[in-house]
Amino acid sequence: MNAIPPFSGRATTAEVQAGSVHTGSVHDTLSAGIAATLDAVRVRRPRIHAITSPVAQNFTANGLLALGAIPSLTINAEELEDFILSSDAVLLNLGMLDRDRFEALPLAADIAAQADKPVVIDPVFADRSPRRRALARTLLAHAPAIVKLNASEAEAFSRDIAPTTTAIITGAVDRIQLDRQTVRLANGHAFMARVTATGCLLGAILAACRAVEADAFKAAIAGVSILNIAAEKAAEGAGGPGSFASRLVDALAVLDATTIHRHLKAESYAHAAP
Repeated sequence: MNAIPPFSGRATTAEVQAGSVHTGSVHDTLSAGIAATLDAVRVRRPRIHAITSPVAQNFTANGLLALGAIPSLTINAEELEDFILSSDAVLLNLGMLDRDRFEALPLAADIAAQADKPVVIDPVFADRSPRRRALARTLLAHAPAIVKLNASEAEAFSRDIAPTTTAIITGAVDRIQLDRQTVRLANGHAFMARVTATGCLLGAILAACRAVEADAFKAAIAGVSILNIAAEKAAEGAGGPGSFASRLVDALAVLDATTIHRHLKAESYAHAAP
């Protein structure tokens, strides 16, 4: 992963020397693209097959339904092919792996690859478990459309990510990277880290965005922004993490283009050619 300067909200001399930062008009372009992707999800209602942590299933399904997507969550090997072939995109999340999920995930990756279905991979805690790390590398070998990572996962799998895969490195400032281009997004709220499954929900939203947007880089920008801006709105009236979680589902359902444009904090950074 390329090193980039801290998020500033504007181009500085140091940033321009390192590459090129685009703000201003890019904000309008990005916010319009995010809103268009959100509208497409609501109109087209993509089917998203999500293999995810059992703790995250309810929140993931409700978040997708709030956006307008249609979730399915089976890990039954006898049904996987039917559900993946009838889906528009697939989420493979490595949270809370049990025997069934260890078997279902590589099978799902193979089916999705053969059917050319877009895949989002979230290698949850795979940097901490050798077996999970090996499974993550098997899945990443299929060159998914998008991979979502935290900083330690990004370090662990930096050599395993295909050049054609859009990488999201989450943090206080989220980074969306593909080749020499990076977009940094600074939305979100601290409550997101105090509620289980917000990261898992992000993976599902990314899959929904990729289902309606052929450009995975644009889909990644949209998915991260949709969840994080909705989180900011949800937190405005929340008394704490518990009420925030239910308000987040409501905020996803009513998010609109005006709110996206008003709240989006983004920079686009083009790395200099080697």
